[in-house]
Amino acid sequence: MVVDVREGEFLKDLDRIFDELTEEGYRFEIIFLESDDEILIRRFKETRRKHPLAQDESVLEGIKLEREKLLTIKERADKIIDTSDFNIHRLRETLHGYFCPLPEGKEMAINLVSFSYKYGVPTDADIMLDVRFLPNPYFVDSLRDLDGDNREVQDYILHREETRIFLEKVKSLLRYLVPLYVKEGKPYLTIAIGCTGGRHRSVCIVNHLYDYLRGLGYLVNKRHRDVGR
Repeated sequence: MVVDVREGEFLKDLDRIFDELTEEGYRFEIIFLESDDEILIRRFKETRRKHPLAQDESVLEGIKLEREKLLTIKERADKIIDTSDFNIHRLRETLHGYFCPLPEGKEMAINLVSFSYKYGVPTDADIMLDVRFLPNPYFVDSLRDLDGDNREVQDYILHREETRIFLEKVKSLLRYLVPLYVKEGKPYLTIAIGCTGGRHRSVCIVNHLYDYLRGLGYLVNKRHRDVGR
């Protein structure tokens, strides 16, 4: 069910809607996001949006009225999250961790993503590496139609001196950074590897780092976003 929150009138119907859903046997959870007044005021100023309940009054008055109207919803909430000191990345991690908890005994999942710069960078990347400086198999006729999963393409890329040095430095960086992210309590770490077409170099490097990080005992996932384009 989607409720349009842009109009203040929606607030008076929420209790009734939740009661009807419960009576009809639907299972749902209420996640209530809140924040300090001064933070909310700053956010409204940054977005240049008018508070839907403020009308001709100040944003603060609208926030106070909103808190009153949402009190019963807050009391029904399964989880209350104070976002006062959150940025968008921490909010994403908090919600992801709540709805998609990690397997028992796993502290952090590492997501490796290969991509093409032509189609835009992954917006959820924590670490992004550009491998367009590596030799491009696209310009080798026998390799052009293959991808980074192919052994010939891997040999072409991985046996180069610049690739070897690059991977040594990246592995050293990850050996240093990943334990610090784990210590910080970060549930997910997304590492994006990009090249021109997203088919050869980025795929090959992601595959290599996938095997390496799994060998260190980490929970690792990989996705080749643009390999089929």
